[in-house]
Parts: sequence; C-alpha cells; structure tokens
Amino acid sequence: MAHLGSRRGRALALPVGLALTASLGFLPSGAASAAELSDAPAATVATNGPKLSYVVNVAGGRWTAASVKKAIAAAGGEVVVAYDQIGVIVVHSQNPEFAKTIRKARGVVSAGSTRTAPLSVQTDNSVGGGTQALTEAEAKAAAARATDEQDALEPLQWDLPAIKADKAHQRTLGSKRVTVGVIDTGVDDTHPDLAPNFDAKASANCVSGKPDTTAGSWRPNPGESDHGTHVAGTIAAAKNGIGITGVAPGVKVSGIKVSTPDGFFYTEAVVCGFVWAAEHGVDITNNSYYTDPWMFACKNDEDQKALIEAVTRATRYAERKGTVNVAAAGNSKFDLAADEILDNSSPNDTTPGDRVIDPKECLDYPAMLPGVVTVSATGAKNLKSSYSNYGLGVIDIAAPGGDRTQYQAPEAPANNGLILSTTVNGGYNYKAGTSMASPHAAGVLALIKSTHPYASPAALKALLYAQADKLACTNPYDIEGDGKIDAVCEGGKNKNGFYGAGLIDALDAVRH
Repeated sequence: MAHLGSRRGRALALPVGLALTASLGFLPSGAASAAELSDAPAATVATNGPKLSYVVNVAGGRWTAASVKKAIAAAGGEVVVAYDQIGVIVVHSQNPEFAKTIRKARGVVSAGSTRTAPLSVQTDNSVGGGTQALTEAEAKAAAARATDEQDALEPLQWDLPAIKADKAHQRTLGSKRVTVGVIDTGVDDTHPDLAPNFDAKASANCVSGKPDTTAGSWRPNPGESDHGTHVAGTIAAAKNGIGITGVAPGVKVSGIKVSTPDGFFYTEAVVCGFVWAAEHGVDITNNSYYTDPWMFACKNDEDQKALIEAVTRATRYAERKGTVNVAAAGNSKFDLAADEILDNSSPNDTTPGDRVIDPKECLDYPAMLPGVVTVSATGAKNLKSSYSNYGLGVIDIAAPGGDRTQYQAPEAPANNGLILSTTVNGGYNYKAGTSMASPHAAGVLALIKSTHPYASPAALKALLYAQADKLACTNPYDIEGDGKIDAVCEGGKNKNGFYGAGLIDALDAVRH
C-alpha cells in the first residue's frame, strides 16, 4: 500500500496511480508569433522563449477586456479564451517578458504564468504507486452479506453508516434535479453504477482552459487516473442492486475534466471548470486537488498572486450563480493555521525546492479560498486520518476519507480502512485521502439541496455545519501508536482544527 502521508500527491487521494498515454492538444510551437499579430512591433517582442500559459486578470467590464486583448497581442500573446464575465483571460505566449509587459497595460490587475514547465505534448511519465484492488473473494463475501436494502458491495462501505447515509436512504435518495460537478481527472460515465445518474449536459473537458463538449471528452483516457471516477461514485453511485451506493444515489453527477494526462491541475483549467459549472446548472462542485504547480501560492509573488486571483474570481462567480464549492484539505499532515509551513514540493512541474511559507499569505487553493467548504478526513474510528491536513479556522467540516486499516480498522463485515468506490472499466477499488472525504461532504450537501431546493449556497453551508455531529478535539493524538504526538488539535467541541463543525450527517440532511 502506498504511503498515506505523501506530500507529493497532486490529486488529494492516496494512494494514487497515474499512467500517461494521452497527449494534450495544445497549439503548435510558434502559433502566437509576433509576425501574425498586427499590433505587435516584431522588432521588440521576443517570441523565442518557451511557450507558457498565462492568466491575465482585468478590471472593469468588457470594454476594458477589449483594450487589454489588444495589449496582449502587442506583447506577443495569443488569447486562448476570455472569461469576460469574471475578467480572466487565458493566454499563450513565447515572449519571456510577456507577464512583466502585460502587467503594465491599463486595466490589468494581475497576470502570471500558470506553470513553470513549457506547454508540450505529454508522454508517459508515471508517478505514484498503485491502488488497492477489491478482490473477487471480498466482493462475493460482501454480496452474500448484503441485505435486500443494500447494493452488493455496500457491506464493505463502513463510511455510509459512519455518516448515517444508510438511514438517510430509507427516507430519500436525493433529487434528480440536483447535480454535483466533479472537477477532477475525468469521470467514466460508462460505469454501470454511474451511468444512470450521469449528467452529460453539465460535463466538459476544460484541460486547455477552454471547454470541450465533445461527447466523452470528460472521460479519463486509457492509462489516465481513475481519481475522478472514484470521487463520482462516492457522491452518486446508483442504488441499483449492484456494486456500491453513493452518499446521494438519487442525484445527478457530472464530469468536468481539468487534469492533464500527467495529473496536473493548472489554473486555466480550474477557472474553466468553475465557470462551466456555474453556467450549466451545477449545484455543488467537488474539488479533490490543489492547483498546480504550487502547493501553496503566495500573494507576494506576482505570478502566484495572479493564479489565486483568477481562481478566486471563478469560485465567487460560481457561488453567485448558486453553486456550493467543496474542497479537500490536503494530505500532508500540515497545520494550515500554523505560523509557517515547509513546502518542499513546489513548483512540482519542474524542480521543487524547500521554502518556508506563511499559510495566511500563501494558500492551498481552492481549499483555502473564501466561501469554499474545506473538508478534513476521518477514518473508521471517527478520528482525524493520519495524513489529513488540519487547522483551527481553516477546516470547516470533517468526513470519511479512510486511513490505514492498522490505524483505524472498521467494524465487520467491512475489513478495509480505505474508501471503496468506482473505478474505470466498470470496476471498484479502495483509496484514501481528503480526496475521498470531500465527495462525502458534497454528497450530503446534495441531499440538503434536495430537501431544500430553493436554499442559497450560504444557507446550504449553514445547514451542513449546523447538522454536523460535533466531535471534540482528539488530544493527545498519537495515531501511529508509537508514543509520539502526531498533531495537536486546537479549539472546542463546536469548532476545532481537526473536525471543524464536526462530522457530516446525512440523516439530518434529509430530516430537517
């Protein structure tokens, strides 16, 4: 089993297995040369640098955006897509001075490169370990124990009774009018547990920063990560007699693919994902990742500041449109309320180095953005998972994300401390991570939305927190049992750094 405390996992699930066989359809090198741009003085604009992707954040309305687009052309940039509704423009450029130049243009608030590696066609570059498979023997044993009310593998899903989802399902499975968007590595909607609830109209591929609605574009390609498919099953796997049951098995789920073949979640794709969700009837988004290449993006850096600004605008726009955004807190055992944190994995698309950051100035986003529901992970004993980030005032709520079985073993008939869910090609497997916790919370929010169809995002979040089962701090916290304190929880029973407002409660979501 892969090490659950890894700091290098980009999608916030552990273990992760990414094998890369697909390629990205980025523009060919040199497509934005100055000679093609009438406003560009060819003699002064360099176009021999690595081709990078940028976000340019503008002030004002569409008139400002129009003038900035001219300045972008003059600086040797090519507009990929302009989200005028939030004032964010995605640009490709080979001018090494593009960001510095465009920041001086009237109407530009901030601008920065979304990556440190050049745009390129990706090849196989596998990272991470494997995934714990569900054995045939386990599946048969579970099916033999399943009651008439349970799907075949539900006896292995200790996470459902942990949040009273099994009791909630006796009242309602949720409404087909509610859609949860999985902003992730893609969703395999052909899976028999996902196909009945899949919302293709609310699905797209946003990897380039511009939505592609080609049928099936939202699926992971062969060899790509099954992370998003696993997340989708936790939210809304159908209650159909087979496989597993989702937290909200009667709601719709959509796939919004934002991850490159090698598992990077870049800013332009994430912005596209939130805007797409906002404009296509998505009620809740699940975000089980951090935005690459910086685990923490710092506001005192001109490039990184622009990335935070772009995604902040996108999340706020989605919420204004009625969407609740839910995000995983991360798997690095970090106290996100500490005075300083050692980030030793940024930038992760070229050469990472050690840097000490202040989490009040440098954000793991979207999880630490205003308005986003930040979810920590618990194991089968309702204790903070060994790997989960935490932090008083940062963690909003806790949900099952799984843990090493030797740390938190579930009660029989479940026998694995990780989370069982759907994988590609019709299968099922186990994963652990705050990636698995976040979709549990998204599923409960979907049940609340089903019960309160006209509730605003603010009201839905308030209900989620009010209905949570309060969990007091776990101190001393020695999850490894070696006599050493692994983390210190601050706060009281009603709100603390490990569990926020408490453990999500699916039964209260459909009862009140």
